[in-house]
Amino acid sequence: MLRILFAALAALTIAAPAQAHPHVWVTMRTELVYAPDGTITGIRHAWSFDDMFSTFATQGLESKEKGKFTREELAPLAKVNVESLKEFDYFTYATADGKKAELAEPAPDYWLDYADEVLTLNFTLPFKTPLKAKELKVEIYDPTIFVDFAFAKDKAAQLVGAPKCKLDVVLPREMTFAEGKKLSDIPADQPNTTMAWGAQFASKLLVHCP
Repeated sequence: MLRILFAALAALTIAAPAQAHPHVWVTMRTELVYAPDGTITGIRHAWSFDDMFSTFATQGLESKEKGKFTREELAPLAKVNVESLKEFDYFTYATADGKKAELAEPAPDYWLDYADEVLTLNFTLPFKTPLKAKELKVEIYDPTIFVDFAFAKDKAAQLVGAPKCKLDVVLPREMTFAEGKKLSDIPADQPNTTMAWGAQFASKLLVHCP
């Protein structure tokens, strides 16, 4: 579903002279969830999509009240969105003490909200094995920069139930003019496969525990 939506949005931007990538903008709020024994158990995301994507995604959806959607009415769309994110590894990558930390498929209690003409996808990615780490790094990014991920200006991230740990939010570096020019030269109706350096512009959460 996301691939179909992305392709359609790309087609809508072909006539625009502006930068061809990214096509979709996501504003994030993220919680790192800990168990009472101090192990981290999951990553809880709330992703708010830009108004253009939100409008396109909700076209044709039936609702009791025009312009408004309940969580129940959005449930089928939430299911398709979450299932399609698997193809992209949920754009979420974690390491614990320098080693890759495997994430499982989202917990079944995911949902979509719709407010102020914006869709927000709420879902939790459990770790396959709860773990303790002195240094935990979580990166959120699209390797092809088709989707732009940025933390919200307020309450961007927090630790839930964590021991005495410190959380740092690291914003992506600025793209250089040359990089931006190269990215903008990619046609809007084509995926960015030649410049898969999205990790260089990842939004990061760094957790330091004693």
